Amino acid sequence: MTKLPETRGVLTPDRPLADLTWLRVGGPADWLYQPADEADLADFLAALDPAVAVFPMGVGSNLIVRDGGLRAVVIRLGRGFNGISVEGNRVVAGAAALDAHVAKRAAEAGLDLTFLRTIPGSIGGAVRMNAGCYGSYVADVLEEVRIVTRDGRIETLPARALHLRYRQSELPAGAVIVQAVFRAGQSDPAALEAKMAEQIAKRDASQPTKERSAGSTFRNPAGRSSTGKANDSHELKAWKVIDDAGMRGARLGGAQMSTMHSNFLINAGGATSADLENLGEEVRKKVYQSSGITLEWEIMRVGEYPQDE
Repeated sequence: MTKLPETRGVLTPDRPLADLTWLRVGGPADWLYQPADEADLADFLAALDPAVAVFPMGVGSNLIVRDGGLRAVVIRLGRGFNGISVEGNRVVAGAAALDAHVAKRAAEAGLDLTFLRTIPGSIGGAVRMNAGCYGSYVADVLEEVRIVTRDGRIETLPARALHLRYRQSELPAGAVIVQAVFRAGQSDPAALEAKMAEQIAKRDASQPTKERSAGSTFRNPAGRSSTGKANDSHELKAWKVIDDAGMRGARLGGAQMSTMHSNFLINAGGATSADLENLGEEVRKKVYQSSGITLEWEIMRVGEYPQDE
């Protein structure tokens, strides 16, 4: 195994990743790296052999790690990267800060980032995926991001440099988001708290929040860019075409399309990553046969299949 640079953080070899993902599946990473702070991360990446792959990982809320694991250094930010501060109408959040915590801290200060309250995961992933719901998206409020590049440089990028679009962004290869700055509209804190409570109730009534899932499985198929702009259109929902294809509640091994919300792929008990991914592919096949629509994965799938497959 490649010798890695010295670090003040924690380096763990052959680290299983299943317990770090919401779906609780996946094989080991060659290394799991938890940097001590931004300087430690920059020094480590600057000294790391450029041929070694890196994979920044958040809290694993939108991720399937395949059973064969990841031939990479998986970078997981923790303490030291989860700070949240308010400066006027700007909210500065570390990449490891949970979306829900950022929404609540902003609301306390009378700033409206309420759409983040029900989005699972951390800010780094929310930026990378241009997360959104209820008609609002990261693209609407993001001002800039701070990154550490694969060769160890610390840079600040304006939001426009990320070319944010529906569930996508463009970042330099191997770059790690360490901080994001949002500019939010002002509102009454009590009204914002009430709005978030309403959103949580709506989510819990319609989504399998008590199951092991990774959020929405597939992107909604209609519309142009769905960045939250007024002229975007996304009326056609993934759950509708999945229902029309008869795949609500479909099962494969321990994997199931939720009966509560058919665009949620869940680990119903003992699923492997292959069960989950293969069921998702079967759904895509049936939807195409039914409607001619090719669903695109929203869940990120990474890693290798086991050698005996």
